[in-house]
Amino acid sequence: MRHLRLLTLLGGGLLALSTLASRPTPAADPVPYPEGYRRWAHVKSMVIQPGHPLFEAFGGIHHIYANPKALTAYQKGTPFPDGSVIVFDLLEAKTENGALVEGARKVVGVMFKDRKRYASTGGWGFEGFKGDTQERVVQDMNQCFGCHMSAKDTDYVFSRYRP
Repeated sequence: MRHLRLLTLLGGGLLALSTLASRPTPAADPVPYPEGYRRWAHVKSMVIQPGHPLFEAFGGIHHIYANPKALTAYQKGTPFPDGSVIVFDLLEAKTENGALVEGARKVVGVMFKDRKRYASTGGWGFEGFKGDTQERVVQDMNQCFGCHMSAKDTDYVFSRYRP
């Protein structure tokens, strides 16, 4: 009887561990959701249309927002200081009556600068939040950083400030 109880406990423990192991591991130091980002400075907007190499992943209307620290760096053309936050708000692009208009929100992409916390990804933490939720969608910051490495000369940031 005692052996049966021990086997049952071990079996249950192994089942729990295998279930946890099959789930994605959250980032050890996750990027926070950027509360109130739509009240920050609007840096620029753009539309990625069919035919662009990133259309499948990022097609739609992009609005770029910067918190005050990031805005100062954009304006001065200097590296972004720790605490800088850049948001890329991606919305579906729809055509209505001959006009290109915003549809549903697809993702809120966030870059959070902290050279110490995110040293392995150029000092930037990356996250994406699904639609109008705070559900995290980035499983590996290195995937985002892999693309941003091509913008090393501009502190890994693609967008430019348009005064």
